[in-house]
Amino acid sequence: MEFYLGRQIWEFRLTDGSIACKSGTCIQHLMNCVTSCSLNSEKMKRLILPFALLVLNLPAQTQDVKDIKLVDYRPVSIYAIPAHEVKKAKFGMVDFHTHDNVKTEAELDNWVKTMDSVGLAKANILSYSTGPEFDLIAARYRRYKDKFNVWCGFDYTGFEQPGWTELAIKELERCHRVGARGVGELGDKGLGEFYSKPVASTMHIDDPRMQPLLKRCGELHMPVSVHVAEDAWMYLNADSTNDGLMNAGTWKVDMGEKGILDHDQLIQTLENAVKANPHTIFIACHFANCCSDLGKLARLFDKYPNLYADIAARYGEISPIPRYTRAFMEKYADRLVYGTDMGTSIKMYRTTLRILESDDEHFYERDLFDYHWPLYGLGLSTEALRKIYQGNAVKILGK
Repeated sequence: MEFYLGRQIWEFRLTDGSIACKSGTCIQHLMNCVTSCSLNSEKMKRLILPFALLVLNLPAQTQDVKDIKLVDYRPVSIYAIPAHEVKKAKFGMVDFHTHDNVKTEAELDNWVKTMDSVGLAKANILSYSTGPEFDLIAARYRRYKDKFNVWCGFDYTGFEQPGWTELAIKELERCHRVGARGVGELGDKGLGEFYSKPVASTMHIDDPRMQPLLKRCGELHMPVSVHVAEDAWMYLNADSTNDGLMNAGTWKVDMGEKGILDHDQLIQTLENAVKANPHTIFIACHFANCCSDLGKLARLFDKYPNLYADIAARYGEISPIPRYTRAFMEKYADRLVYGTDMGTSIKMYRTTLRILESDDEHFYERDLFDYHWPLYGLGLSTEALRKIYQGNAVKILGK
């Protein structure tokens, strides 16, 4: 008996119950068809799923392992273990790392509905922006002023000219009057602060010209969100020994560029700025990009009470080492804040909740994280979740 699935012809042999693809090897295509929206009939899925499972259990000769490319590798966990969907956070969350992800009123309305569904009480919009662009972004979210804080950037226009610092401070103060609650996301991957609109700079955060700005942030009670470096995988060779290969290839840092600072040098620029401005709160984005060695961040936490870190967009990096990560996050729960930096989808939010709240083991989320390793729930304590989700936000923002 032959049947069509997608663009492939499959044969089901009544004699022995076997199944085979007659128009090429396409196991991944079959699984995609089973789970795709085009098969919206539950009855159809029930009919096809057994065939899909049979295909997955066909002898190895149906697909030569030598022909499988790593970029196409999509492992499916076979473990019969508990799995949980955490639909809503245990406490109302404050997201310290998201961006201007919507462009229309309808998109904004849908985002707010998603926030309510997952228990996200407030989101901090890191706009990078100053001037008219910041004003436009601030106005966009004013309709939901209880749900969003908009943060501004630094204006680097003319940063190489005398008097730039004074002009930048005036624009910072103007943005504060318009409604900016913080500054960020500043970003330096080795060649200087370039996360800024309209103008990027070649200064590092510990540049003497930056210090009056950072000091003024403290005086205005504006926390500073800082991205320095990338995680260690992005500095390694993109070869067969790099266990974060696919993501490392996408975000690889080119250390051959003239004057570029390496990972540890960038962490040092952050430390210098934090140390020089004890009355300014700094939030290091993405665990300060120290996911492969959280001890580096722990050292900074131990030395500088004005330093925090967000956990945004690093769930894929910390989840594979759940026991070590849990111990770290429990110990430093009063210095970590929730963040996403991955859009606005309900699946994204609930995946972060599953990782933080559940004890689930060995599951994959390739749609969100471009790694091939399995993920694990951290099962953080109630008290740690309370601090990370909302308690530290009150300390940083006042409410």
